[in-house]
Amino acid sequence: MQPDSIPTPDAAWIDTPDALHAWLATVPHDASLGFDTEFMRRNTFYPQLALIQLGWSGRYALVDPLAFEIGQALRPLVGDSDVVTVMHSASEDLEALSPLLPQGPGRLFDTQIAAAFVGMGLGISYRALVAELAGAELDKGETRSDWLQRPLTESQRSYATLDVVYLKPVHEQLAERLAQRDRAAWHAEDCERLKLRSCNRGGDPQPQRVFRSAAEWRPEQRALLRRILLWRDQTARTLDRPRPWLLEDALVMNLVQQRPTSAGDLEQRTRGQRALRSPQQRELLETLLRPIEAEEVTATADIPESPQGDAKRALSAMKDCVDKRAANLDLPAGLLCPRKVLEEYVVTAQWPDFLEGWRRDVLHDELTRLLP
Repeated sequence: MQPDSIPTPDAAWIDTPDALHAWLATVPHDASLGFDTEFMRRNTFYPQLALIQLGWSGRYALVDPLAFEIGQALRPLVGDSDVVTVMHSASEDLEALSPLLPQGPGRLFDTQIAAAFVGMGLGISYRALVAELAGAELDKGETRSDWLQRPLTESQRSYATLDVVYLKPVHEQLAERLAQRDRAAWHAEDCERLKLRSCNRGGDPQPQRVFRSAAEWRPEQRALLRRILLWRDQTARTLDRPRPWLLEDALVMNLVQQRPTSAGDLEQRTRGQRALRSPQQRELLETLLRPIEAEEVTATADIPESPQGDAKRALSAMKDCVDKRAANLDLPAGLLCPRKVLEEYVVTAQWPDFLEGWRRDVLHDELTRLLP
């Protein structure tokens, strides 16, 4: 159908606890609640929550999290009841919400994940989904707007409201298609995975594993790489600044391979790192020069190498297997099993966490037979 432009419904502006409690009090505990956020993440480690949009039964609200503490009001309905919280591509929204909803919504329905399960492709945008299922054209002119400014402009408020207006018809159609394909349980499982991943505020305890080029380094060097990456992560959280502002990835690798000989050497090599001030430079130098203990080497997980030889041939066979199974199930191959998961499996021979649950039932026997 040809998308149409439709006037934006009115949305209540909520900036007091009483107003939020009153709005939420009308929502039944078995409802489907449209939910979206606007946040900023330009100069900080943590996303800065700037707005929450709610929609239920033709009523809409724009909630100002800068005006009051909203978690206490949200948790009973969104976190602890049977309300289905309908969101699109929720991972970053859940991260922004995690201080308020540490476990995420009690029941999440992610429309982007659902669309992938019903044959609409992997990673479809909300705008494309609304055009396809609701026949409406969304204006994305405020995508990069300053959502922390107050007051918001009429254009911002209209844009934000429309992000929840169409969640109801989109949710209803996708839920019906999931049921028709008998994919509702698989979708619910992936939504739970998304909640666990997005609400984890502790960081990766083995961040060196993504640095493939360090796979053949000596164990002591890999342990030092892990130590510096953990220091960077913790310091970035403490300062609330992006990790690259402390140390860019290439600089981390360089400092591990060629440790600085002095404070002056470190200062010279880290010029331009916006968050690396004198106190952090002193901490970093001590962290780099402290001896590597045997226990630290033991605690450092191996870095998976790129598949070579027999492993590379097995990877190709596994990829063909995944493609065929995905085609038979009418699923995107990347939803069933991304290539990077296969690469790690074929090298380590350890069944990946990503392939637990419904994916194990679909792939385990075929993939294990293909291990080199």
